[in-house]
Amino acid sequence: MVFKPNYIKLLKDGTLRKKVEETKKHLTDCYLCPHECGVDRTKKVGFCGATDKAIVSSYGPHFGEEDMLVGTRGSGTIFFGYCNMRCVFCQNYELSFEGEGNIVSNGELADIMLLLQNHYRCHNINFVTPTHFIPNIIEALYIAVRKGFHLPLVYNCGGYERIEILRILDGLVDIYMPDFKYSISERGKKYSKVADYSDKIKLALKEMDRQVEGLKVDKRGIAYRGLLIRHLMLPGGLEDTKKVLEFIKKELSHDCLVNLMSQYYPTHKAFEYDEINRRLGFKEYQQAYAFAQKLGLRLD
Repeated sequence: MVFKPNYIKLLKDGTLRKKVEETKKHLTDCYLCPHECGVDRTKKVGFCGATDKAIVSSYGPHFGEEDMLVGTRGSGTIFFGYCNMRCVFCQNYELSFEGEGNIVSNGELADIMLLLQNHYRCHNINFVTPTHFIPNIIEALYIAVRKGFHLPLVYNCGGYERIEILRILDGLVDIYMPDFKYSISERGKKYSKVADYSDKIKLALKEMDRQVEGLKVDKRGIAYRGLLIRHLMLPGGLEDTKKVLEFIKKELSHDCLVNLMSQYYPTHKAFEYDEINRRLGFKEYQQAYAFAQKLGLRLD
C-alpha cells in the first residue's frame, strides 16, 4: 500500500488554500483554542504568549517517540515555543512558558518539513504543541505540498482544543496524538490552570476519533493514520487515570492506541504540590496498567 495524504487532494481542489485564509483570521482575532482570547496577535499576546510569528525551538529526527512513529528513520519532530496550558510539572517549561526558540517564516517552516522528508527521510512530520501556530502550519503545508511534500502529519498536542478548529484540520492531520491529562476537572484547574480541561479534551477526542478513527499501521509497522492517546500518570492519581481509561474504552474507537506513561518526575513548580512532588510508584502504575488491560484497551 502506498499512502497518499488527503491534503494533496485538498490542494488540487482549492480547499487547502481556503483553509489557509480561514485560519489566518485568527492571527488578528485569535480564537484558536478554548481560551478564546480574541486578541490581535500582531499587536499583543493572549494566554499562550505567542505572536503571529511561529517559534521553532528545535527540529530533527526523533527516536524517543512511540515505535510506530519512529520506525527506522525517526519521527520528523518540530518543537514549537509557547503553549495554551500552564502545567506545573512541565518538563519543557523553557519552551512552553518562555517561548524559547527562533522565529521562522511560514516559508522557512515549509523548508524544515521538506528537509525532514528529503534529507533525513523521516516517516512523518510531528508538530509538537502546534495549536497556537495552526495558521502558520497550514500555510507552510500549502507551500511544502506544492514542492513535493507528502508525509503523514502528526498533531502532537496537550488536548486543550476547540472543536471548530479541529474541524478545519479535518483532511490535513493524519495522526492525532493528544495528551489526555485529566478526567477530573479540578485537577486540570489545579495543575494546568485550565478549569474546563476535562470537558474540552473529551469533546476534542471524539472529534479526532471521528476524523481518523483507530490507529493504522503499514506492513512495516509504521503508523500512517489514526488516533494515539497519551496519558502521563501522576503520583496519587490512580482514580483519575481509571476515569481516563474508562472514557477511552466507552467513547472512542476500540483500536485507538493508548500509551499509559510512567515517566513522570517532579520538575518546574511541582515541588509546590506535596502530592506530586515525588516519582510515580511502581505499584501505582502496575495497578493502572492492569486496569487498562482488563478494559481491553489497545496499549502501546
